[in-house]
Amino acid sequence: MKMLIDFLPVALFFIVYKMEDIYVATAVLIIASAIQTVGVRLWKGKFEQNHVITLVLVAAFGGLTLFLHDEMFIKWKPSVINWLFAVVFLGSMWIGKKNIIQRMMGGQVNLPQHVWSTLNVAWAVFFIFLGFLNLYVVYNYDTDTWVNFKLFGLMGLTVVFIIGQSLYMAKYIEPDDSSDGGV
Repeated sequence: MKMLIDFLPVALFFIVYKMEDIYVATAVLIIASAIQTVGVRLWKGKFEQNHVITLVLVAAFGGLTLFLHDEMFIKWKPSVINWLFAVVFLGSMWIGKKNIIQRMMGGQVNLPQHVWSTLNVAWAVFFIFLGFLNLYVVYNYDTDTWVNFKLFGLMGLTVVFIIGQSLYMAKYIEPDDSSDGGV
């Protein structure tokens, strides 16, 4: 359900872009991101940090896109978001006792500390890579290709990365101490 909620503004952007243009799609993205952020707040009782960051950047870059009628601002947004997430992941290695990936997933799975560190760095590097890959597509392909890449390319790469992460994690999952070993 969470992935569907996270995916909805991008899917709406894609659909509206195909029916209208990038400017109408950008306006829809801003509105959908605001509804998503407030809706999750009402549903869960708290703001999700990634939704708030995304909303601020969508409103800023989308607003500039609409105000200046320049699509480059909205095209840069995925890169900036990915790079900010990379900074957060890297910064979390020095703030607190657990890095951000361990804080997000530590309640669901037990892993050795070095695995948490490796996963955290892997996510940071992945976000940096996605940011540069987005700019490569922005500057080397037309807007139609970029919109398709934004939806299918970035999402597909993320799914592949998550599968790879899961396979890596599976090698190190420690048994839950609360289980009785099936006795």
